[in-house]
Amino acid sequence: MTADERDHLYRISGHNAPRRTPLDTHVAPQLQRVLDCLDHTPALVLSSLAETLVQNRLASALFGDRTRFTDLALSGIYRWFTDPTERAVYPDDHHSRQSRAHVASLRLAYGLAGADSRAGRLVRALRKESDEFRELWQRHEVATRFDDHKTLLHPEVGAMDLDCQALLTEDQSQTLLILSAPPRTEAAEKLALLRVLGHEQFASRSPEA
Repeated sequence: MTADERDHLYRISGHNAPRRTPLDTHVAPQLQRVLDCLDHTPALVLSSLAETLVQNRLASALFGDRTRFTDLALSGIYRWFTDPTERAVYPDDHHSRQSRAHVASLRLAYGLAGADSRAGRLVRALRKESDEFRELWQRHEVATRFDDHKTLLHPEVGAMDLDCQALLTEDQSQTLLILSAPPRTEAAEKLALLRVLGHEQFASRSPEA
């Protein structure tokens, strides 16, 4: 049975469905296969705690290497509320919306995984470290969605208006996030330039033959 069918069976039997714990950090094979086909647009796989599990080269050129972090800092939600540099990729007037989106998605993961999970540990840490998080947490907003349009800032190519598509695993534990731009737009030209810059940076880091 699927997870939804299992939960339905429990409910019609008069029982509470077992708690789902969508916090696996091993990349789902089906998402990895799609990611491997995406060379010309930024793409990355995220956990339900906004942990970057894997990203392609263009996503690294756009965001930097987000897989390098460890412990709580692996979560983009944690970094958003504790590291001011995390917000530099978004325009200032987008910060409030992004903060709410992060908290709403964390509340969903917390509700599914429980207080003793990694989500619970993340919530406890952020309630101690961020006044903004504490205020937003009290709103009890819940969501599992991504904006279908984002404006992102890059230090070398500037602002880019990008479309955003999200492909989720069945249990919603992981998301393949794909960023793209319509053909023949300024954003598409900037992504093409970023792809060249990314290849040059990769080559400069590679050892000489």
